Amino acid sequence: MKLKLWELSLLVALVIAALWGILLEQRQLGLADQLVRLHVVAHSDEAADQAIKYEVRDRVYDLIAPLLKDTATRAEAEAVIAAHLPEIHEAAGVPVHAALTWERYPTRTYGSFTLPAGLYSSLRVEIGEAVGQNWWCVVFPPLCLEAASGSVALEAAGLSEGEVALIAGSTNGHTIRFRALELMDGLRGWFHR
Repeated sequence: MKLKLWELSLLVALVIAALWGILLEQRQLGLADQLVRLHVVAHSDEAADQAIKYEVRDRVYDLIAPLLKDTATRAEAEAVIAAHLPEIHEAAGVPVHAALTWERYPTRTYGSFTLPAGLYSSLRVEIGEAVGQNWWCVVFPPLCLEAASGSVALEAAGLSEGEVALIAGSTNGHTIRFRALELMDGLRGWFHR
């Protein structure tokens, strides 16, 4: 059986897309291997619960940011966070469940940089029933504050020039590549149900 030109073109395009997806996934995994995200989930979507979410976020961040100041790797940051989970619970000011875990995140823009969709190490802080809107940022390296979100902070955290370019959006087409990662991540989640 002989393939028609359009069938061969489609096959080649599918192979290229699959290889491109694998490359993008490896880049995302490389980024994820260097970051810890902070994820705070509100009790509900009520205005009062959303206000509490931001108070908890600030209290937790104010506690852990100085503790992570001298850490150089994600593993070190995770160890510091794990050692201080009791203090995190206490600092929250309201009953919370806080744990280090791995979570899937969508592509997210934080002021001057964008992180691709994927699986990241995360300090997840759940308030009450944890069914309300959430808030997240990157706690290691310290990128939760807008002032720390530039390329200098990313480079100081040990990210390569290529990874900084990918996150900071200084590579052409980064939005398209992140969308490809979101689609691949969605397919992976669909197959793992």
